[in-house]
Amino acid sequence: MAEATSDSPKPGWRTVLRSLRNPKSGFMALFGFAQGLPPALFLGTLYAWLSEAEVDLETMGVFSLVGLAYAFQFLWSPLLDKVDIPGLSKLGKRKQWIAPMQLTVGIALLVMSFLDPGSSLGWFSLLAAIGAFASATQDIAINAWRIDVADEEATLDILSTITQMGFRLAALVGGAFGLIIAERIGWPQTYLIMGGIMLAIGIAGLFAPDATVSDDTAATAAANHDEVAELYNAGEVTEKVRNRALAAVGILWAWAIGIVVIFMVRSMTGAMQQVSTWNFTLFGSERYFSPAWLIGMMEAGESGRPDPTDFTTIFGPLIVLATVVLPALIAAWVAQQKREGRNVIVSAPGVGAGHEVKFTDHLYRALVLPLVEFVGRIGWSLVLILALVLTYRICDSIWGVFAYPFYLGELGYTGDEVAFASKFFGVFAIILGLALGGWIITVFGRMFTLTLGAALAAATNLLYADLAAGGATMQAASNAIGFTALIGWMAPFGSEGLARLTFTIFWENLAIGIAGAAYIAWLSSIVAKKYAAVQYALLASLTLLVGTLGRGALGEMIEDRGYYFVFIFTAVIGVVAVVLCVLEWMREARAGAKSGVVQPDPQIASAQ
Repeated sequence: MAEATSDSPKPGWRTVLRSLRNPKSGFMALFGFAQGLPPALFLGTLYAWLSEAEVDLETMGVFSLVGLAYAFQFLWSPLLDKVDIPGLSKLGKRKQWIAPMQLTVGIALLVMSFLDPGSSLGWFSLLAAIGAFASATQDIAINAWRIDVADEEATLDILSTITQMGFRLAALVGGAFGLIIAERIGWPQTYLIMGGIMLAIGIAGLFAPDATVSDDTAATAAANHDEVAELYNAGEVTEKVRNRALAAVGILWAWAIGIVVIFMVRSMTGAMQQVSTWNFTLFGSERYFSPAWLIGMMEAGESGRPDPTDFTTIFGPLIVLATVVLPALIAAWVAQQKREGRNVIVSAPGVGAGHEVKFTDHLYRALVLPLVEFVGRIGWSLVLILALVLTYRICDSIWGVFAYPFYLGELGYTGDEVAFASKFFGVFAIILGLALGGWIITVFGRMFTLTLGAALAAATNLLYADLAAGGATMQAASNAIGFTALIGWMAPFGSEGLARLTFTIFWENLAIGIAGAAYIAWLSSIVAKKYAAVQYALLASLTLLVGTLGRGALGEMIEDRGYYFVFIFTAVIGVVAVVLCVLEWMREARAGAKSGVVQPDPQIASAQ
């Protein structure tokens, strides 16, 4: 880390503009867009196409399974950190995964555009699953790429903000704009355009910089061998300890992967038993596609396919326990052995880079070592970090699924009014919040912005509580600043209450933008570049799963207590996140003080 000097640039808009001129920022915008477009098309807009094709709801449930690729992407994240794709490693450590996955998504969308979901549902579901898997895989690589390429000009904070901007813009293009385009030119043409966009991004991504590029495959292999051989250096834990840890973590991860695979197989075969056989034409003859044929004797059973919500609620916590919590405890045990000098290699003459490594050593390096490094570096502060990860985005991640029932059912707004307030005005507010958050980070620092974002996110729940109680305060505030008149001019079709709805959504999404920019930057800053793919994917998965796991309880609470009580309750949870942010801020400050690093300038700090 560098110390601040009198010649250091002052933080502010000039710093932001200088970062935006860096080519890395342009590629980050493309990659962020590529991250946001597939989920919008595979998990949102696609259901409108299926509804138009008169596909029944039970069959649509099969398509919801593709969302598991995003929820459990960390299960294959170790591959991206330590495995090179033959023939593509020259592209770079991250690009060898990013570009092919983007091209795969683009091809999947293009092929889908030539199919009729009513008569080719089997191929449709297969392509959606392939596209979602490729999309989730590119997410792992892009998140690691952002951490790898960040420097003093294209800072990690700015790149994180740009990522979110691209993601939100893609969600708008693939969601609201996708629906508008489909109304005019049709669904096949719409997906053809979206597929072309993904292919263009994949081709453009080939020219992006990468942190690790090697033209010598043999040299790269030798470097990887030497790195693994370092496990035999003096001071490292013995092979016996490593193998024990690897066996324990391997069994836990294998169980988790097996559970997910079995669930998806049973879901597919169960859906087949409930609907009908999917037929398609192959080489001019009629064939029938049955997932059961692919898996031999495994069947879904008499009850049909399992419920995805029940699976996530029941097995989700167990999978997190098996892949994150228990491996973290195992890693802590290994780190303690090394720290206390127990079960370590005392002397290692003639080993190190020249040692003959084993297959289990590669597995340990890919699966266990990232956890050992993280736990060993963070120590007991891991409890604080995990608590912050689990609570920071809980206000908006849990509430999101109940937004439309609240707007349409509880408050009685029309679909057009909600679309205007949430999809168009709301997305604008998020992008504005991201831009503002990026500027605040450069001026006041990452942890200040993280804490501010948590406080604003908690406060906006109080705005919704007022809306649930009638919205008198929101209406008065909207009238006072002229917002009501503005909305009346922009949306003459709306009711009298549209202004207070839009006003509330605007402030909530502005807070989400600020919090999102800071959160992604903070999450990226606490992982090690060497193990970025695994460590970031594990932490991000907790953020994604906590919202899913808490929705059942929140829905029951809404039924019993009403929306007003729930908004007050989520605001209280938000206050907990604020307290945790302050504690994390203090922890990082103490860590900086112990290392003797002087960081009076927040921009200097954000560049580290």
